[in-house]
Amino acid sequence: MSNNIDILELQMVSWTNYKSEAKARGALALELYAAVSTPAGEPEDVKANLPAHLAYQAELERSGNLAFAGPMSDESGDNMQGIGLIIYRAESFEEAISLAEGDPMHASGARSFVLRRWLINEGSLTLSVGLSTGHAVMG
Repeated sequence: MSNNIDILELQMVSWTNYKSEAKARGALALELYAAVSTPAGEPEDVKANLPAHLAYQAELERSGNLAFAGPMSDESGDNMQGIGLIIYRAESFEEAISLAEGDPMHASGARSFVLRRWLINEGSLTLSVGLSTGHAVMG
């Protein structure tokens, strides 16, 4: 068991150092913040806070602080489990915490969250925007 612990300890590096190394090797190194939001109260509490939560999400989207948000399935991929993923754009981890705490779902205690930094290094995004229609498709 000590070998597993030793390996894990060796893999732990400071976030700042890792981000700098990623940039140096040519990775995007875009830092965002991922909140996994889970029900903490009764289902009625979640339903009661849904309109305010959606309004808050729309406000964050308009201000540029919300990158993505939405529900996640269970491990089978077949059922809704009530877990949500919210990706914030923020200047700091502390600002991202403040954004998550300001969500009416979290502020009311209907849901709780765990926040992590997320460094986007690789991948691709395709976006098609109809300039006259305002229609956008992301793939």
